[in-house]
Amino acid sequence: MIFDGSTIRALLDGAVSKGVVHGVAAIVVDRNGPLFHYAAGEADEHTMFRNASMTKAVATTAALQLLENGLLSLDAPVESILPEFGQLQVLDGFDGDKPRLRPPASRATVGHLMTHTAGLGYFFLNDKLMRYHELTGEPNPLSGLKRSLFVPLVNDPGTAWEYGTNSDWLGLIVEKLSGKRLSDYLNQHVYGPLGMNDSTFAPNVEQRGRLLRVMQRQGGGTLSPSQQIEPTATAEWDAAGHGSYGTVQDYGRFVQAWLNDGAGVLGPGTVQMAMKDHLGRIKLPEILRSTNRLLSNDVPARPVPQSWGLGFHLMLSDLPGMRSKGTGDWAGVYNSYYWIDRSKGIGAVLMTQLLPFFDFAVIETLIDFERAVYQQAGAAAPVL
Repeated sequence: MIFDGSTIRALLDGAVSKGVVHGVAAIVVDRNGPLFHYAAGEADEHTMFRNASMTKAVATTAALQLLENGLLSLDAPVESILPEFGQLQVLDGFDGDKPRLRPPASRATVGHLMTHTAGLGYFFLNDKLMRYHELTGEPNPLSGLKRSLFVPLVNDPGTAWEYGTNSDWLGLIVEKLSGKRLSDYLNQHVYGPLGMNDSTFAPNVEQRGRLLRVMQRQGGGTLSPSQQIEPTATAEWDAAGHGSYGTVQDYGRFVQAWLNDGAGVLGPGTVQMAMKDHLGRIKLPEILRSTNRLLSNDVPARPVPQSWGLGFHLMLSDLPGMRSKGTGDWAGVYNSYYWIDRSKGIGAVLMTQLLPFFDFAVIETLIDFERAVYQQAGAAAPVL
């Protein structure tokens, strides 16, 4: 396939010149490898990015490998593997300034962790949890302190979809069952086999020198250097929910593997299972409401059917001129995004380092990028 990326180059150059982003990189892949790559502004082909929540899918891939190998079950209670998880109670509310806690009415399973239905939340997306942190002074996951994982649940497991620290606990399960630190396991079983040679939880001096700086969108729309904490600068654990770094090419290799039936890391049956709807009757929220506008804007759901698989958000209908039904996707808080369209055999990654998440100007660029990808992919498709 000959992929003419001139429209995308112009789009990304324009995003830089208009002040939408200070640096951006994109890659488009099919099942056989990269079709197109481009970087603009402060980014170049060697730029390192904070993957943030794009770490989640990679850690879930590791857990799915353990599932394939018979070491893990989706129905296994989390506390049967990590007894400390059984200490977590549910935050029901507050009596004045005192948190009101109770034991959970159900037990969280490994499957709940993969689908964000284990009852865990994030401080910047849940009012109750935000208030809990304010009242108790307990650290949040961006502190790098492992203690931050031991805050209460916000729902009974299996009752609601809530974005939170599920993948962090899943990473701890990978460590417990493999006997390896998560980064070491990934180096051996995911990063290494896929050639993701710059992917890491602990960038060395040279890699840190290639990190794109983080910028903050100001009220007038301008960008200035962000004062937000570096999430993993002194992390006590390999945070499977947000802690990895890498290049856009590295993440493109990961997307390609999932397009290509898991080649190199998973079997086709596991990939197909993971990309199916695993929420059942549980519905995704119509909007994720932010409790910290420096980190994230409110995130509205697209007005189309969607759900969650094992590690990925799923589209349950076609988007005309864009992704197909069954496409998996997600993002990172620094306004980085990816999708995996197995039906059309196309995937892409768009990465920048900009806060708050769901920046409206970046989202417009992302939509234009996706439309350009499919327009070009359609034009480049061979005639049979």
